[in-house]
Amino acid sequence: MQIAQYKLQNNVLLAPMAGVTDRPFRQLCHRLGAGLVVSEMLSSNPEVWKSQKSQQRMNHDGETGIRSVQIAGSEPHLMAQAAQFNVQNGAQIIDINMGCPAKKVNKKLAGSALLQYPELVEDIIAAVVSAVSVPVTLKIRTGWNTENRNAVEIAKIAERNGIQSLAVHGRTKACMYKGEAEYDTIKAVKQEISIPVVANGDITTPEKAKFVLDYTGADGVMIGRGAQGNPWIFEAINHYLATGKQLPAPALSEVRDVLIEHIQNVHQFYGELMGARIARKHVGWYLAEHDSKSFRRAFNAIDDANHQIEALQAFFEELAIAQLEAKSASVAATAA
Repeated sequence: MQIAQYKLQNNVLLAPMAGVTDRPFRQLCHRLGAGLVVSEMLSSNPEVWKSQKSQQRMNHDGETGIRSVQIAGSEPHLMAQAAQFNVQNGAQIIDINMGCPAKKVNKKLAGSALLQYPELVEDIIAAVVSAVSVPVTLKIRTGWNTENRNAVEIAKIAERNGIQSLAVHGRTKACMYKGEAEYDTIKAVKQEISIPVVANGDITTPEKAKFVLDYTGADGVMIGRGAQGNPWIFEAINHYLATGKQLPAPALSEVRDVLIEHIQNVHQFYGELMGARIARKHVGWYLAEHDSKSFRRAFNAIDDANHQIEALQAFFEELAIAQLEAKSASVAATAA
């Protein structure tokens, strides 16, 4: 997949997610096969750029791969300034957020609320594209409610104003994250424009990724919640698309090593106190498929970074012993 001058390693992308796609998570997903990773959205309001949260979101130190930075706002001149600021800070692609359904974003007429105002959409896109020399991409939803799916109209506006790639989440603003994503609108968008189209929404397995690509004709897929606690999803999808075969699930030892490395990087990035708090949600996602409710409750009460790592190591040791005992019991039962 190509976005302007940038040729991606593959067409399986990490979606921008506020509070999730920070530098530690982006680096991990890139290493495990994401063709492009997109940062958390940054406000176009310059008054907040010096806050700790914004400074951390702007941090790309040592980051590998193409740096795609998402910006959010509703005023064309501020969006243009934000684009320029982030390019100066190392952004190689600027992504415009017109897909976030969160109330605190939409009440400022940003995110997917903008889809109600095509003229303002055009003004913002034109301002940002003309302000920077790097490629500008756009992320939208299918419309602002199910009676007003105007993604095709927005897509045409995007293409004629210089957007280089368009990601479409298969829900409307009103849908939030409820119900199931629909892909007919994404298919219609792909048929109407010639720039790359990336399909997003409910893509949580390799089989679903292939179905969505085949059904919509999209150039790529974008993984959001499906990557939470499962950064291996990128290499799994890539392998399935290339071979038609399932990649074996990661061994327990690999899950342990990747999770602990991820949490250590979170501690280092945010500092031990804040890092320990942020680590809790990631651990919950990683361990959701295991019988770990009691452990997760105990883990969420740990405020010390070192103690968190020790607790994770002990958990995986117990889990390995339990799996070994279960395997031995199964072998014995079969022999009997």
